[in-house]
Amino acid sequence: MFSKRPTTPDGEAGDAPSGWAARLRAGLAATGEKLKAAAGVFRARPKVDEVLFEELETALLAADMGVAASARLIDMLRKVARDKRIVDAADLEAELKAGLVALLKPLERPFDTRGARPFVILLCGVNGAGKTTTIGKLARRFLDEGSSVLLAAGDTFRAAAREQLQAWGERNNVAVVSQEKGDSAAVIFDAIQSARAKSIDIVMADTAGRLPTQLHLMEEIRKVKRVIAKADPLAPQETVLVLDANTGQNAVQQVKAFHAALGLTALVVTKLDGTAKGGAIAAIATECPVPIAFIGIGEKPGDLRPFDAAAFVEAVFA
Repeated sequence: MFSKRPTTPDGEAGDAPSGWAARLRAGLAATGEKLKAAAGVFRARPKVDEVLFEELETALLAADMGVAASARLIDMLRKVARDKRIVDAADLEAELKAGLVALLKPLERPFDTRGARPFVILLCGVNGAGKTTTIGKLARRFLDEGSSVLLAAGDTFRAAAREQLQAWGERNNVAVVSQEKGDSAAVIFDAIQSARAKSIDIVMADTAGRLPTQLHLMEEIRKVKRVIAKADPLAPQETVLVLDANTGQNAVQQVKAFHAALGLTALVVTKLDGTAKGGAIAAIATECPVPIAFIGIGEKPGDLRPFDAAAFVEAVFA
């Protein structure tokens, strides 16, 4: 078991909630501008009528929430306005925020790594989503929590991925199982066996980036998961898709495709800082509600935090 790391002076390993909230607001500013336009509809049209709802729906679509989520929120607002006899549009703004929190709340599910040893986390996603960096950040987080960690360099196609993972391993004083050539499934299998022999708590397995349309590569990652189950019938305990927030509505299709192939247990949404497409999380909640374990808004390990629906919505509308 590794000892818990102290917080660094710049807050890299963790900092005050207020500091995180400020960075979250700053990171989501571009998304917030889109959703504030939706809130602005309430002030531009003081009367609650069908024109208001149509304009509001247009604004939600512009915020990249997608047709299904936007329609769901508008239907909710219609019902609230009717049930509470709301005639002043400004009174609906708080209802929109509350409705968005209620929509996103079921996605909250932080990792619980207690129980299985080793606890195996398989990470997948398209090229450039941030899988390898996410593994490095999570390794730091688990070390801070007192767990021992082993990394598996399952991306055997891209040499730079192995080197990047090795760099994170050196930075965190964590061993990395890798091969210059070979089969991704074999690397991860060896890592699990090594973790078991050394009583390591958590194994995180990187995989090569792939598009859902690359059927042979999707079959390959299915094989990886089957081989993991041969090493440990209960593993992987978490099958995680890493999503780049900048992909917007395309993220929904990624979730659907990877979930159909692997049975996802969680998502990590990266690069929320600076994107105007953070509203796509609402589309995920509506169309394919796989829990979001973490969101990322920066480059430091401390910039990856558990998803909190209320904090997310508050930051967006701040």
